[in-house]
Amino acid sequence: MKLLNRIIQYIKYFFRSIHLHGIHSPFVFYIQHEIINEKIPFYAFDDIESVRAKLLLSQQEISVKDLGALGEKRKELKLKINEIARRSLKPEKDAQLLFRLAYYLKAENILELGTSLGITTSYLAKACPNAKIITIEGAPAVAKVAAVNLKKLDVLNVKQLVGDFKTELKPALEEFNQLDFVFFDGNHRYQATINYFESCLPLAHENSIFVFDDIYWSTEMQKAWKKIKSHPSVTVTIDVYSMGIVFFKKDQAKEDFTVYH
Repeated sequence: MKLLNRIIQYIKYFFRSIHLHGIHSPFVFYIQHEIINEKIPFYAFDDIESVRAKLLLSQQEISVKDLGALGEKRKELKLKINEIARRSLKPEKDAQLLFRLAYYLKAENILELGTSLGITTSYLAKACPNAKIITIEGAPAVAKVAAVNLKKLDVLNVKQLVGDFKTELKPALEEFNQLDFVFFDGNHRYQATINYFESCLPLAHENSIFVFDDIYWSTEMQKAWKKIKSHPSVTVTIDVYSMGIVFFKKDQAKEDFTVYH
């Protein structure tokens, strides 16, 4: 049923999405043309994708006990790293879109909720090598693998926190004076997503970018995305199906865009 719902939502997204000729906002036109549609590889892409390729082949087993995508308690499971990689890593084009967004913003303060195996973390760190980056992961064994991957890629500007977002988010936020870029990729329940958004919101500024992963993952995530779009602080949103991008620019009219990615 969930798969059928996602197929239906993708079909709706496809027919709603607009291409460059249909965008009349100069700001969104720039984002679409220079960032979303940009295909030129950056300096770090090959190295990170080489690490991803090894993860997708790894037969190493680790014990995983976390709260899951929906925040439900799980028993400890033995999982192969390649299974985790296939299930949880963002596709190459999405991870590279995160890189370009952070690079465009020249973000100095970055928060990631959901480290997984460290691939998106590495993309964000390579986009902004001088930024302060904090990433939170719920599964200790997964976080250890991520730490190894960050070391392989010579990522030195990331602080890892391990634990439930409910307990780790507050101390993470206390380390920032403001948030330039936030990637939300964890608990996909409606209330949890809204709570994380509202917790981060006081540190947002006019040029901040918030990105929400898997906005069509479930009916709860669709509901959360709709709620976020309607928030008074949010001006422009861009739906690329796999992710939702949020802007707070005060000089922009409040508009929601669905663009093909």
